[in-house]
Amino acid sequence: MDTATEPETEQVVFVTEDGVPTGETGPKLASHHEHTRLHLAFSCYVLRRSDNALLITQRAGHKKVWPGVWTNSVCGHPAPGEALEDAVRRRAAYELGLPSLSGLHCVLPNYRYRTPPFQGIVENEFCPVFAAWADAEPAPNPEEVGDWRWVAWNDYTSLLNDTTANVSYWAKDQYSQLKGIEPFVGL
Repeated sequence: MDTATEPETEQVVFVTEDGVPTGETGPKLASHHEHTRLHLAFSCYVLRRSDNALLITQRAGHKKVWPGVWTNSVCGHPAPGEALEDAVRRRAAYELGLPSLSGLHCVLPNYRYRTPPFQGIVENEFCPVFAAWADAEPAPNPEEVGDWRWVAWNDYTSLLNDTTANVSYWAKDQYSQLKGIEPFVGL
């Protein structure tokens, strides 16, 4: 899939509770609503190798799903037939302007979540979680990213624990599982 693919042409892959594709797909934007079907997605945490700082992003304010919230580095959906690792690289290039990630690996292969409604939208995803490193500075796509910053893991922890912060449900939910896994141990 081309890295410049517009969101309205993207498809999500519907899956079983175990993350197995059902053979059905749906348009990405139209598939997200108050009764969102379980579909395949991914989350990725990008670290800066020089100091292990984490790249966090604020979703663009005009996005349909979770606009304006702070979250991990990049999230997305694989295209039908696309390997998850390829989807992570594609979205990192498209959203973050980071075409080169090193050490990409899955740290939570069976992560699954369903959000409470947020502005009428429920996320319902089988969402393997990845970690990777980048040595370059991001050049985010303003259609996807409203703001970004590199933060120390302790600052990320503080952000997630701040009850007034506008942070994604999945970032908070993934945190408890990530803090005991490499490369997040000792950060």
